[in-house]
Amino acid sequence: MSAAAADQLQAIQRRLMQALARRRVLSWLLPMLPPIVLAATARDLISPLACAAQVAAAALWAAIDCALWRRRVNAGLLRWLDHDIPELEDSSALLRVEPASGVAALQRARLLARIDQVLDAARIQSIVRARVRTTFIPAALAAVAAASTWAYAAAHSPRLVQALASGPSTKAAIAAAGISLHAEPPAYTGAKPSEGAPRDLQLPQHSKIRWCAHGGDVTVELSDGQAFNIENGQCAEWRADDTVFWRSRKTPAQRYNIRVIADQAPQVAIAVPNESVTVMKPDAQGAQINVTVSDDYAITKATLHMTLARGSGENIRFSDKEAPLPASSDPRKRSWNKQWMLKELGMEPGDELYFFVRASDNAPEPHTTQSPTYTLRLPGQQGESVESTALPSMVKPESLRSQRQIILDTEQLLADQPRLAPPELRARSEKIAGDQAKLRLRYGQFLGEESSLFGGGDEHGDGDGHDHSAGSPPPGGFGTGNIAAQYGHAHDQEDNATIFDPQAKAILRRALAAMWDAEKQLRAITPKPALPHEYKALEAIKELQQAERVYLHRTAFVPPALKEEKRMSGELTGAQSYKRPQAEASDLVPADVRTLVQALDGDGALPALWSKTAREAIARLKDDEQRLAAQGAVQDVADGCVPCRAPLRAWLRATLSNPAVVLQARPQAQTRFEQVLQGKGAP
Repeated sequence: MSAAAADQLQAIQRRLMQALARRRVLSWLLPMLPPIVLAATARDLISPLACAAQVAAAALWAAIDCALWRRRVNAGLLRWLDHDIPELEDSSALLRVEPASGVAALQRARLLARIDQVLDAARIQSIVRARVRTTFIPAALAAVAAASTWAYAAAHSPRLVQALASGPSTKAAIAAAGISLHAEPPAYTGAKPSEGAPRDLQLPQHSKIRWCAHGGDVTVELSDGQAFNIENGQCAEWRADDTVFWRSRKTPAQRYNIRVIADQAPQVAIAVPNESVTVMKPDAQGAQINVTVSDDYAITKATLHMTLARGSGENIRFSDKEAPLPASSDPRKRSWNKQWMLKELGMEPGDELYFFVRASDNAPEPHTTQSPTYTLRLPGQQGESVESTALPSMVKPESLRSQRQIILDTEQLLADQPRLAPPELRARSEKIAGDQAKLRLRYGQFLGEESSLFGGGDEHGDGDGHDHSAGSPPPGGFGTGNIAAQYGHAHDQEDNATIFDPQAKAILRRALAAMWDAEKQLRAITPKPALPHEYKALEAIKELQQAERVYLHRTAFVPPALKEEKRMSGELTGAQSYKRPQAEASDLVPADVRTLVQALDGDGALPALWSKTAREAIARLKDDEQRLAAQGAVQDVADGCVPCRAPLRAWLRATLSNPAVVLQARPQAQTRFEQVLQGKGAP
């Protein structure tokens, strides 16, 4: 490539880059403007490091963008010239490579001669406009830079917020009112203090409010009756425990509300399991527990309490375990979704796990919340004997067999039936039926039935469905076993003469009915139809086993510890009875409130200390807005507003709870006129 062609090509590339830079310069400088402006206008409030970081990031982006466009121009310059300038006759490549023939050398000489004429400033601008299009990336970067700079200043330079809040209008408002308002929430809430002109506030409970006088003495009056006389340059402090409004005597018509937000107790939610009692599958290997705890400020402690119950009957052992819920990046919320392995929980077949969640917040006097108790039940093996049921223990004869063993004997009889002779089949079937009858009689005792299991006698029915062992007489005659039960007066029913609840009784009745049906089939020498009834009886017994454990938290009253210095001292302060005497019929409404309501009915003088009586009555209103409106009515009446007495009277009536029913007759004297009017006397 000749020196003239190389110089011409570099000149064209330089002109294109200059035109491109003029088109892109605004995009490169726009992201740098927010930090530069903030640094120039608020150099004492904005951190120089934050501004320098924003400017450096914008400059880095501009340098990268410029380098990318330079590479793009170098790679596509010849193609752009051939596409946009027809006078070059698609021969721009000859400006970069040596001609291979004399014709090519002649063509390059023609291009060098005419290129300055055809490639003017207008052609350069058209090439740049066609390739460099408008993009929203600089505007987005400028917005991000401004937002990040402001966020950094707000987080690390509280003076900036205070300076903006105390602008010219705020300073003028403070000067006009002669008072400034400072609010400082409790430190544990994490809320930032504020300062400014008098205004409505919404603050956490126990926040500190401070009024400072400017330009003269100021008197601040609160709706609860308190008043603060503040000298010029001094401040008065008040702790916000209830929602009130306040005003300055300089501007009595202007009232400012201070709404107090009470600290809420933690909220506990258990998503999995979603039922209070969950029966797991016998082959289960794990259990999932999903717990979420949230609070309005922060959670300091959240624990999962687990109690494992193992054993049956009177031999039940409980073991406790406590696991803390892991903290998260958000101090106001803790979540724990874990798949517990049964080995990790220590559960074995037949065990039950009771768990609940207890959480506390970060208040000076922490609020504690405890969730309901949930139960995870892992069924035991089906081969458990009847001794592990929930029924009371009793001495069992050696000949008494379990329901499971009766099922095994019946299944064995069915397997041997083709090989058995009729007499042997009948004997074995009746033997199993006798075992079933003994077991039925044992369970029947728990429903109030009498049993001959330990007293001898015939335990079999008479074939027509009657069981003589329960004390009933044989057909056609009178029995002597239980004559009082037949002809005497029963003070209670047999079904109710037990210690079991109705649900357990229903399960027990189902088991006895199934046993009786199985026994009938076995005595009829048909063991195959008896087998389903035997299984039904076993299922009912197993259901009773699952209901045998009852785990309750201690809910009895625990009195506080007595101070040692008061023991044996004879001091009776605080030891009086908490019971109050019964109110009289005339004490449904407090006397001072009744007198005030009657006085408010007219325009005369009000009783002494009437405002104190009204405010004490209004304090019983639960709703904050209603209490503010009622306190405003008290203030209006105190200012001399006679029409405002009617609203105050209505608010005082609203503070009275529904009176109890008066059973005593109220004495009422009848005048002579009333007696004549009712016809009880002569005129």
